[in-house]
Amino acid sequence: MVKLDILSDPICPWCYIGKSYLDRALEAHPEHPFNIEWHPFQLNPDMPAEGMDRREYLEAKFGGQEGALRVYGPIAKTAEEAGLDIDFAAMTRTPNTLDAHRLIHWAGLEGRQTPVVSALFRAYFKEGRDIGDTDVLVDVAEKAGMDPAMVRHLLSGDADSDDIRARDEHARARGVSGVPCFIVANQHVLSGAQPPELWGEVVEEILEQIKD
Repeated sequence: MVKLDILSDPICPWCYIGKSYLDRALEAHPEHPFNIEWHPFQLNPDMPAEGMDRREYLEAKFGGQEGALRVYGPIAKTAEEAGLDIDFAAMTRTPNTLDAHRLIHWAGLEGRQTPVVSALFRAYFKEGRDIGDTDVLVDVAEKAGMDPAMVRHLLSGDADSDDIRARDEHARARGVSGVPCFIVANQHVLSGAQPPELWGEVVEEILEQIKD
């Protein structure tokens, strides 16, 4: 197996798009060699724990409504071309994603990481749910086969919070400034939402190398 490390944030639309491209390529190459692990990167590490109103967040971050529309116009267009249904109108809050990253970490310990990541993207972008909310995270965990009582207990405390922050800071120290960021075999870095065709080429090249 070849390690594929993915740095992402479950409220990052380009991460959602990038995952859909990767999924499409891997479905076309079921013999792919990747062992995937997801890693934390917060787009907004200074976001208040309770999150904030999404309209206020976008206008503050992008300099007003026009700036927000300028940034999200291409995102909406690319998502539509990728066949993704993002319900922007339903997304009323921008959450702090520390707890979502903690859940992803715990899911990894149980071998359920990718299903949980998929569910978080779906909950936020398609269902407009607040993935900073404990009840939402517990529901996501339970549907992925995790113990909801244990997840709720862990979320009620600070378990692994410092570790998540440290891993985020380590990524930034290594030069990661945006996500998604894909690291193949701890050697090759692919930044941004890469098209399925490129992933197909990567998979085929790796498989050829393995044969040799």
